Amino acid sequence: MNNFKTFFKSLLPGIFLFGFTVGTGSVTSMAKAGADYGMSLLWTIFLSCAITYFLISLFGKFTLVTGLTALQSFKKHIHPVVSLFFIVALTTQICGSVIGVMGILADVCYEWSKGIVEGGVSPVYFALFFIGFVYVIFLIGKTEVFEKVLALFVAIMALCFLINFFILMPPAMEILKGMVPNVPEASANKSSFLVIASMVGTTVFSGLFILRTILVKEAGWTLADLKAQNRDALFSAFLMFIVSTSIMAAAAGSLYVKGISLQNVTQMINLLEPLAGASAVAIFTIGLIAAGVSSQFPNVALLPWLLDDFHERKPNLKRTSYRLMTLVISCLGLIVPIFNAKPIAVMVSSQAFGALVLPATVACIYFVGNKKDLMGNNKFSAVTNVFLGLIFLFALVMSYMSLTGIVSILEGL
Repeated sequence: MNNFKTFFKSLLPGIFLFGFTVGTGSVTSMAKAGADYGMSLLWTIFLSCAITYFLISLFGKFTLVTGLTALQSFKKHIHPVVSLFFIVALTTQICGSVIGVMGILADVCYEWSKGIVEGGVSPVYFALFFIGFVYVIFLIGKTEVFEKVLALFVAIMALCFLINFFILMPPAMEILKGMVPNVPEASANKSSFLVIASMVGTTVFSGLFILRTILVKEAGWTLADLKAQNRDALFSAFLMFIVSTSIMAAAAGSLYVKGISLQNVTQMINLLEPLAGASAVAIFTIGLIAAGVSSQFPNVALLPWLLDDFHERKPNLKRTSYRLMTLVISCLGLIVPIFNAKPIAVMVSSQAFGALVLPATVACIYFVGNKKDLMGNNKFSAVTNVFLGLIFLFALVMSYMSLTGIVSILEGL
């Protein structure tokens, strides 16, 4: 039993990162891709997860070698402004994510409640409930509590989406064809560039790698724990691929076969019932709620973590200033329910914005990872540098796709 507990504890940082990554933003991006293009963009998920594994491992090893987190090394070995740039950029993206996450959760729960209460329960009440629940957990102020609660929601989410995958699974040949890289043609109401960029943005997320270094340092791992660190990274990336593929397949097997584009996640609620029954709707909704809540925990805590990291002090979520910051960020989740904004547009744009930050993240870790005085004999190898170069080029292409897609959407308004 003790060995199992030790093994499970060693996977908690990876589970935490998985919960951070696969939230309603990821569900939205993968479901939209499946609804609009079937399984043809599966290669994007695989490539994104492979890159994520490589970068999670690389950033983690960097901290094992230097004892520094990413922000601390950028601050000391490049310039403090670089670290501040990442804090501002990631906080901006997280604010957009919080708005979209709560908007989608409230919208889906409202739609689901119509079958229980006549007229449904107002989305504002659902948003207030989820905001309050996450904020109360934050007030406890302990990362261990965060990790354990998040692990529970991650388990629920993964189980729900996997069950839905088997209920709505498209033909196996379609899944295999999706591993062949291609970019579907865009139309007046569809931008494959923006969808691809949002898929990459939600998976290959800069905040994920920067947070990874914070979690590794907080866990007290050293180079002796390199094997555990790599196993944890692989476990996280594997879960990302399996669950993201399950979400895409559910949308491909329901909306895509009917030729229906996804404009709102609640469409999945309305269309799943006649196709797969009320049980499939319940499973999908519970999975979506678990995804939203699991991503909201690290969302609201990210800015305090980054600030403590920047100032090189022990993480303390109980600071009064942090509680106020988190309360303000959490309340952004009321924007969509109150003002009836479109949560899916907010989420896709927020995830696409993440693709714009990625090139800077790759360039910075390349710079510090090749400093002999910092890395010693563990300086990045030629092979690692080649992979980083390829990822940097890939990130530039994703940034171009992101900008092109966002401009296309704006022109269509």
